Amino acid sequence: MRAFAAIVSAVLIAAACGGGPGGAGASAGPIKLTDGKLVLAVINDQSAVYAELSGKNAVEAVNMAVEDFKAKYGDNVFGGKVEVITADHQNKPDVASSKAQEFYERSNADVIFDVPTSSAALAIAKIANDEKRLYINITAATTDLTGAQCNKYTFHYAYDTYMLAAGTGVWVTQNVGKSWYIIYPNYAFGQDMEKSFRNAITKTGGTIVASDGSPFPNQTGDFSNLLVKAGSLKPQVLGAMQAGGDLVNVVKQYNQFKLKDQNIQLAIGLLFDTDITALGSDAYAGVVYTTPWVWNMDDQARTFADKFLKRTNIRPTFAHAGNYSAAWQYMEAIRRAGTDDPDAVVKQLEGYKFNDFFIRNGYIRPEDHWVQHDALLAQVKPASDVKEKFDYSKVLGTLKAEQVSRPLSETGCQMPK
Repeated sequence: MRAFAAIVSAVLIAAACGGGPGGAGASAGPIKLTDGKLVLAVINDQSAVYAELSGKNAVEAVNMAVEDFKAKYGDNVFGGKVEVITADHQNKPDVASSKAQEFYERSNADVIFDVPTSSAALAIAKIANDEKRLYINITAATTDLTGAQCNKYTFHYAYDTYMLAAGTGVWVTQNVGKSWYIIYPNYAFGQDMEKSFRNAITKTGGTIVASDGSPFPNQTGDFSNLLVKAGSLKPQVLGAMQAGGDLVNVVKQYNQFKLKDQNIQLAIGLLFDTDITALGSDAYAGVVYTTPWVWNMDDQARTFADKFLKRTNIRPTFAHAGNYSAAWQYMEAIRRAGTDDPDAVVKQLEGYKFNDFFIRNGYIRPEDHWVQHDALLAQVKPASDVKEKFDYSKVLGTLKAEQVSRPLSETGCQMPK
């Protein structure tokens, strides 16, 4: 495995975009593809509230990873064709489940990536286990993927609700206010966010004055009843756990109701650059949030972001970058194994340590398949401080991997061997 310093000093594109270890431990012989080709599948929301933060551009990220991998190791690195297929799960668990089954059984997909919407992610994790094929989750946040519903073929890559709460929940309680009113989308993701934030806030000495769920997806986009209640409760902090298009509507209405003027500060559980783009940075200015990655945090990240911008006309969210990184590391695991056999690839992933342009101090825990890594505490800048398009946030500090990873003793995962 290359040390982090070696990655930084490598050829910039290869280091920033390829990111994984080189030939150490890789098979010297030809790679044996089970069906004569390698099929990578991306399932996500391509038409609704999470389409901007992930969506079709996440598919482009995986395509980029395949192209760059071939550029580094040769077009025939896998001894067969590499195909990327995709589907829109419409944020519906039943659609996600049926698409996953179709991809594994009919399209012979070797792996599924991405899958925002935690209920859809949990549905696909079950299918992956049944079919004994890999699923690498990037954009769903539920800790159940590495908890009670963990399985041998599912890996949780970029972030989870524990990470977000360990960063934002703790920092805001310590520095902004101790009394919180939490609003959350009433499905698996939001329920897990509420639980994780509640635990982090109370352990830090804060209190939850109330918490309320909202419909998901919110077809009307109206959160006024919750914001009126926030004004009557008068908490120090309004914790908004919505995401994507729903979060955009919450923030817009928070500002319209002038809750900040009532000394109710906004805390956001999960924030993507596409959310900021939708309203402009002044709508979020001063908000401190936790994220696994920021596109301009260093030269490695910026190099990837520049390449992504040329391809898509936007800067990558961490979901886009995470899909690229996960696809690359999956293909590296195949190289090390010398085969795409799922059990052999799982063995190569478990216990693996790595660094790339996205993951820092990465370690794939064998016990629950959580990809442990550092995260960042960031703050949204006012528009007056924005130096270039998409330059929305400044990094306040690094949250160490151990700090933002749920202790194994708390996961409840019983990983089958």
